[in-house]
Amino acid sequence: MTFTIVDTPLAEPLELPAPRDAAWNPALADAIVRAPGIEAALARLSLPGALVVTTGQQTGLFTGPMYAVSKALSARALAADLERRWGRPVIPVYWVPGDDHDFEEVASVAWLGADGELTREALPMRAPDAPLSPMSKQPLGSEVRRALDTFEASFVDRETSGPVVAWLARHYRPEATVAGAFAAAMAELLGPFGILVLDSTHPAVKAAAAPWILRALAASAELDAELAALSASLASRGRDPAVPVGDGASLAFLEARFGRDRLVGAGPGFITRRGRESLTMAELEQIARSQPERLSGNVLLRPVIESAVLPTVAYVAGPGELRYLALTLPVYQRLGVPRQLPVPRWSGLLVEPRVERILAKFGATLEELLADGGALESRLIRLALPPETDAAFAALRAGIDAGYAPVIRAGASVDPTLERPAAAARGQALHAVERLEKKLLQHARKREAVELGQVARARLSLRPLGKPQERVLSMAGFLARYGNGVLDSVAAHIVSWYRQALEAGSRTT
Repeated sequence: MTFTIVDTPLAEPLELPAPRDAAWNPALADAIVRAPGIEAALARLSLPGALVVTTGQQTGLFTGPMYAVSKALSARALAADLERRWGRPVIPVYWVPGDDHDFEEVASVAWLGADGELTREALPMRAPDAPLSPMSKQPLGSEVRRALDTFEASFVDRETSGPVVAWLARHYRPEATVAGAFAAAMAELLGPFGILVLDSTHPAVKAAAAPWILRALAASAELDAELAALSASLASRGRDPAVPVGDGASLAFLEARFGRDRLVGAGPGFITRRGRESLTMAELEQIARSQPERLSGNVLLRPVIESAVLPTVAYVAGPGELRYLALTLPVYQRLGVPRQLPVPRWSGLLVEPRVERILAKFGATLEELLADGGALESRLIRLALPPETDAAFAALRAGIDAGYAPVIRAGASVDPTLERPAAAARGQALHAVERLEKKLLQHARKREAVELGQVARARLSLRPLGKPQERVLSMAGFLARYGNGVLDSVAAHIVSWYRQALEAGSRTT
């Protein structure tokens, strides 16, 4: 099945990352999620001069929205191009942020079924007063079976959907955690592409990250002031990073009795924001030594930790991440960590064959289908009317204007107060014409319901819920409908896209 893949234009040319002197820490090898096909990539990490390109995304149900997968394929493509340029191993690594605690944001999924209609499933929400457990400790629960049953029932071609359902069922089990299921499913999906998935909540990663979290806590007051100043500067230039800073909060969380809780500066020590638990720096240092799994960084500290513990040269980021990554510079500088280059992920559309057939049927362009306001539907409805309809209504309006003009002038010449009633009468006549035209279009719409339904389903594929396709639909749905060849096509396209974008960026600079 052949898809047309449409790229989202880049806002600015890609910048080429630079190599660095760093080495893979073999102690982190156990944090790589095991899956078929990763052996060669894992072995290459230990080669002399090996570097990595990282990316990551919040854990999600059935691997979450499409861009969770396309980000991984973007990291792979960038790593391949850098390896070609530098002549040294560059391996893509997908960092799974299992510390995240926002269950509501990751507990739902959407896909298009065999009939092209949107299907959505979600796990039951946590109680408002429930502890904010990290996703690495949040069980999926029994409702995940119902979600998987709904997914399976959405597809009629078991030859195509069967392997996808089996893949999801292997990992999305009631007893599995949200992050654990996501990491294992992604590792199996991405392993054949040479992409490694790293569990950031693994004890080895936690032990490596703890000293850097302590450094960030020790410099909390200075970082808060520096981040506030930079945030204000960015905002003044129209680049709001959308991450609140300057409120005394540190860049670290502590897992305590209310779950994952932000540490806020309080005199010489800290206090947890929800639980109001006071801790001295000495107590936090003891936790870092004996229970490093309880400590984690926020979105501004996480990329710094990645660069501190991995030999990473670039982080492949989405638009929102690029905004807040602009705010991280003081953190790298204060902690003395080299900054990996933020690089935009590939972004685009998968245009299904059925969508292309609909466009061809109606002589429409992709831009016309994606345009707001239903312009394509309006055009199709008018095509269903007799060809002289528009001209007839235009002539009727012109006739009303022409006929009333002398009446309005005559009324005004007899008595100025008559001008307004005469003009109002003209307005009523024009309004009656407008109502008649609307009724005509409504009847035409009913007659063309089948064609309009086809257009609506085509738009649903590209703009589900009025949002970008990649931010709503799961890649799992496309795999279940069309098979793994979709992923192969997307991966090859992204490789070509990065090569061309980096070449263009090199010419620009």
